[in-house]
Amino acid sequence: MTGDVTIISGPTAVGKGTLVAGLRSRHPELFVSISATTRTPRPGEIDGVHYHFVDDAAFDKLIAEDGLLEWAQIHGCTRYGTPRAPVEQAVARGERVILEIDLRGARQVREKIPQAKLIFVVPPDMDALLDRLAARGTETPEQVECRLETARYELAHQDEFDHIVVNDDLGQATDELVRLIGL
Repeated sequence: MTGDVTIISGPTAVGKGTLVAGLRSRHPELFVSISATTRTPRPGEIDGVHYHFVDDAAFDKLIAEDGLLEWAQIHGCTRYGTPRAPVEQAVARGERVILEIDLRGARQVREKIPQAKLIFVVPPDMDALLDRLAARGTETPEQVECRLETARYELAHQDEFDHIVVNDDLGQATDELVRLIGL
């Protein structure tokens, strides 16, 4: 597969979704892939808009049929993946494609699309990340600790990415993403 693909990754609660929403509001022509997940929707999330919420059997079928460009089990229980067909179709139409995925997914996509641009979003510090995660109020203390452990691992591997964006000021971070993507 060839095409203009940008991966935006970073640890949990760093603001990837907010940044991607900012990109999309400034540049509605972007194709932003919608991930499939086995987790239940958070309040306000809509199936087919925020994620494709699927059960384990449907996710297993996507894997078996090579229907995912990448996938991973995150935080020990939930699976996330990027449906292959919509991305391939957008690339074939010449659209700029944005994938908001985790470190493992970014590694998988880089193997399949070596020319993809990889951008890693980091918090200004770990306290800010913990505050953002706690502010969501959607995870148990055990889940928060699991997510922080994953975040520490991901942050330790940020050098695998082409660019690092610090999400300290949302407007400035969005401006930096626009510049890096070349919009």
